[in-house]
Amino acid sequence: MRNISGIIFSFWLCGLLLNSRADTFPLADGAALTGDVVKTTDAGMMLHLADNTYTNVPWTKFSQEALKQLSSQPKIKPFVEPFIEIPLSERPQKPAVKINEVSRLELPPRQSLLGALFSSSPGLFALLLLYAANLYAAYEIAVVRLRPKGLVLGVAAVLPILGPILFIALPQPVQAAPVEAAPEVDPVTFAVPGEPASEDLHVTGVTPGSAPAANTGQAAGQVFKRGQFTFNRRFIESKFPGFMGQTRGAAEAQSVFILTTASGPLIVERITQIAAADMQVQVVLGETRQEVTVPFADIQEIQIRPKDA
Repeated sequence: MRNISGIIFSFWLCGLLLNSRADTFPLADGAALTGDVVKTTDAGMMLHLADNTYTNVPWTKFSQEALKQLSSQPKIKPFVEPFIEIPLSERPQKPAVKINEVSRLELPPRQSLLGALFSSSPGLFALLLLYAANLYAAYEIAVVRLRPKGLVLGVAAVLPILGPILFIALPQPVQAAPVEAAPEVDPVTFAVPGEPASEDLHVTGVTPGSAPAANTGQAAGQVFKRGQFTFNRRFIESKFPGFMGQTRGAAEAQSVFILTTASGPLIVERITQIAAADMQVQVVLGETRQEVTVPFADIQEIQIRPKDA
C-alpha cells in the first residue's frame, strides 16, 4: 500500500510541476491560451493545454506581445519573425533618390518663318529652289501671254511670286494682223468671136489671208497668229486638211507650211498624227526629214505661203 501511495503522490507532484511550467500566450482577439509548446512549424504551433488536449494555433492568431515572447526562444524565433510588425521608427530608412544633372540641347531662339529659313542651309536651299521656280514660271507666262520676256523676268526677279501672278492676271494683248496692199493686176477680158470685147467682166487679185483664188492652182499667203486664233485640234483639222494625208492636194503641193514655236520656225511637210493637246508633224531639217511632236500651247504663228514667194 505504501508503494502504491508513493507512486500516486509522485504523479501528482509531476502534474503540479508541469502545470507550474505551462506558459500563457495572449491571442489577437483578446483571449489567451495556457499550455506547453509541443512543436512548431511554418504554419503555427501545437500546444498541450491544461485539460490534457492538444490544439494547433496559427501564427496569425497570436498577438504581437505573444510573438515577441516566443521570439526570445532561439528554436521558435525563425518561425515568428516574419509575423512580428516592426514600428515605423525602427524600420530602415530608404536611401534618398539622387537626381544627377544631365546635359540638354539648347533650343533655338524663337523667330519668324523667313528668319528660320535664312538662318539655316536647308532653308536657304529651299528659298533658292523657290526663286528658280519663280523665274521659270515668269518665262512660261511671258511665252503664253505674249509679253516681253525681259520685262516679265525682270519684274519676277524684283517681286518674286507677285510678279508672275500680276502678268498672268493681265489680259492677253491682241495684235492686229498686218494688212498688205493688194498687188495691181491687169484686168482679164473675155472676147467672143464676132462680137466686140466686153469691158464689164474682169478678175482682180486676191489679198493675203483670204481664200485661195479660183482656178489659179496655187494657194494665197495666209498668216494665223496666237491671240487672233485658238490653236487646237479642231482648228488644225478644219484649216489644213490638205496637209494631213499621205500626199498633199494640188493647192497644198505649191504651198509652204511654216510653224513658228518658242524654239524657232519649223517647215512642215505634212501632219502625221494629231491629238487633243499636240500633233506630230514631219519637218524638213536640211536634207533630212524628221517627225517632231509640237504642243498646241507652243505654237505662236502658222504661215501658209506659195513656194515661189
